[in-house]
Order: sequence, then C-alpha cells, then structure tokens
Amino acid sequence: MIYSIIVPVYNRPQEIEELLESLSKQTFKNFEVLVIEDGSQVPCHEVIEKYEQQLPLHYFIKQNEGPAMTRNFGFTKINGEYIIFLDSDVIVPPDYLQIVDNQLKQKYSDAFGGPDKAHKSFSVIQKSINYAMTSFITTGGIRGGKKKLDKFYPRSFNMGVSKYVFHEMAGFSEMRFGEDLDFSIRLIINGFTTQLIPNAFVYHKRRANFRQFFKQVHNSGIARIHLYRLYPKSLKLVHTLPAIFTIGILFWFLILFIFPLLGLILPAFMTIIFLDAMLQKNSLLVALSAIIATFVQLIGYGSGFIRGVWNILLLGKKEFQAFRKNFYK
Repeated sequence: MIYSIIVPVYNRPQEIEELLESLSKQTFKNFEVLVIEDGSQVPCHEVIEKYEQQLPLHYFIKQNEGPAMTRNFGFTKINGEYIIFLDSDVIVPPDYLQIVDNQLKQKYSDAFGGPDKAHKSFSVIQKSINYAMTSFITTGGIRGGKKKLDKFYPRSFNMGVSKYVFHEMAGFSEMRFGEDLDFSIRLIINGFTTQLIPNAFVYHKRRANFRQFFKQVHNSGIARIHLYRLYPKSLKLVHTLPAIFTIGILFWFLILFIFPLLGLILPAFMTIIFLDAMLQKNSLLVALSAIIATFVQLIGYGSGFIRGVWNILLLGKKEFQAFRKNFYK
C-alpha cells in the first residue's frame, strides 16, 4: 500500500526540517510526502530543496486558509491509497510507517490515529505541556491512550484515513478549531471504522510557551461546544471537567476564608501532579513545570468551554472562536 503524508505548514521552516529529517529515515519506503505552504511569510522552500533528493517530496504554496482547508488541498494532489496527516511540529520514529503498515495489514480500518510523546530533545516547557496533554489526571490521557471511555476519535496531528473514505466524507469541514474531531465524529456516524495504533506514536512539540498553549486549549474548549451543537451525543461528562475545575478554582478562593481546611485541596492536587509527572518524566524541572502546564490546560480549556456555552448555547451565536488573528502564533 502506498501512503501519502500530508503536512500543512505555516512559518515553521525549522520544524518542517526536523520532520522531513525523521521521514527520510523511515525503514518503510513506500510513501510520498506533500508539504503544503499555507500562505507563510517565512516559507520553507530552502528546506524542501535540501530534502527533495532524499524523499519523494512534493511542495505546494497556497493562500492562507488554516490547516483544515490546507489538508483538503493536499488531498487533491496525492498519489497514494491511504493518507496520513501529520502536523509540522512532530517528529516520527524510524519504524512509524512500518508499524502502521503492519497493523493495517493485520487489522484494517478506514481510519487510524496514534498517540504522542515528548522527545528527549524537547524543552522543559514542551515536556510539561506533553504531560498535561497526555496524562490521565488532566483528562488528556483519555484522548490518545490505551484507556478509552468511548470509541476512538483520531486527531489530525497523527491521523490516517483511506483515500476512498476521505473522498466520501468530503474531507475536513471549514471549522477553524476542532475540525479533526468533527471529521472523526462524522466517520463514526457514517459507519466507518477507526482504531488506535498505540505503537504508531509521534513526538509532538505542541506550543513553545504557556501563552501559546493557553490560546490553543482555550479555542479547543470553544470548539467542543461547536461540536455539541452539531452532534449533541458527542459531549461526554469528561469534557465538562476542565470547566468544573475552572469554576471550582474561583469558589476555592471565595470559601478559603470561611473553611481554611479546604485550602489543602489545591496543594494536594498540585502535589499529585508533581509526583505523577516526576514518575513519568524523571525530571524535577519538568515536574514543577507540569503543575503550571496542567493549570494552563485545565483553565484554558475550561474557560473556553464556558465562553462557548455562553456565546453559542445561551446567546445563540454561530461559530465563534477566540484569538482568530493569532491562530498559528
């Protein structure tokens, strides 16, 4: 089977170079790479020239429309039978494609997804953000780990789908955030099969600082309400936990003076995060930073969720998001 790897990129030549370097070391060779420049001011054409002799590489430039429309554009240019979508800020292990191919031959599915990990070269903040986005304690682990509360919904940073199914589903929607979940929900509603391939992981850098991370998760919280409006059954109790946590933080400060013993709740939670992150990452700095990352993740997502409820469900606004002008920043 021939795989077509589609990578949207915006002003990230250094990141795309690291991804292409990792793809050039794949043990499985039957694939092509399509890099789609989404209206970048800092293009990556020099990086492309460096790797076009090492990879079956195709490079396209288009106006800025966001990653969803850029992935759809890439689909119109593929030669493969099965598409793999990767974010530009990931690095793939050498056996990634071989693992995917082996699994699909053993148990074929219309779409698949894989988890993400932190590479040893990542910064302390990147490792702590990875913890916040993958730990079961922060609800992140429910998205891409082995413990699932529901059917598996692939995410576009590490997602595969057959050419036929992608065509049948008419690709990604125009949603600016949550478009990958929208696509996965539609897949399952229409009876197509998905699976998690646990060993097909990527090293995902995500955002480089907590400010950017907050913007990302805040918009993800808003997107969850968009998805609820479209697919009411898609909203689960776990999705409300960050909002409950955010409201709980406010009440914690209010009742602290009345019930001083309740002041121990937050330090206890922080201690649990620290110990869990220390066990997972084996780094004091990462464990301390993980406390901050966890609060940014929960409050960022929770506040976005609450804004979505207010603006979309109560005020009846149509699709709404924060930080629109700063989508990639």
